[in-house]
Amino acid sequence: QLSVTAHYTYQFFQMRRLMEISEDEYLNSLARCKTWSAQGGKSGATFCKTLDNRFILKQRSKIEREAFLEYAPSYFKYMSKVYFEQVATSLAKVLGMYVVFYKVGNESKIRETTIIVMENLFYNRNISRVYDLKGATGRRVDEKIDEEDKNAVLLDGNILNTLYSSPFLLNEEAKALLSMAIWNDSFFLSSINVMDYSLLVGVDTKKNELVIGII
Repeated sequence: QLSVTAHYTYQFFQMRRLMEISEDEYLNSLARCKTWSAQGGKSGATFCKTLDNRFILKQRSKIEREAFLEYAPSYFKYMSKVYFEQVATSLAKVLGMYVVFYKVGNESKIRETTIIVMENLFYNRNISRVYDLKGATGRRVDEKIDEEDKNAVLLDGNILNTLYSSPFLLNEEAKALLSMAIWNDSFFLSSINVMDYSLLVGVDTKKNELVIGII
């Protein structure tokens, strides 16, 4: 037996519409997923990725679900400013939240799990290197890990080493936009008492671009 409760359906529908994601595209993507071993985080949460690589599904605890439901109105208000007032942002977009109720075998107990659906920042990108940054210079991956491995998620200490020899060059406009987006997002997250987040940076060597998002 299986049942699903969807939260803030109208608001998330409007979010997807603003991102030009049709409901058919969304549902077809979610219908085909695979377990994904996301590196970098320490939450122990289960991740899945849609087979078309467009969306990421993350399991959340009941406490995290209740926290999101509490600050969701503020999140949607902020997103409305992003789209209608052109407020700069680097937040990775949350596009849906669902609670799945189910039974295992013949047991009478009803279990539940909470799933959030997020955009995949690296969809349709040729990412050669990924950094998970928190602003702590002591964070680095094991030195035995090959930094050229596309599947490795590198940390603050690793990017500092890279920047000494191969700095990322941004023009003044891009630098100002990035700084404003991070300031806006940090201010918003602090206003809803969210502290544990990272700046995810992907290096797209084909387009010679940095793909950046707060997760």
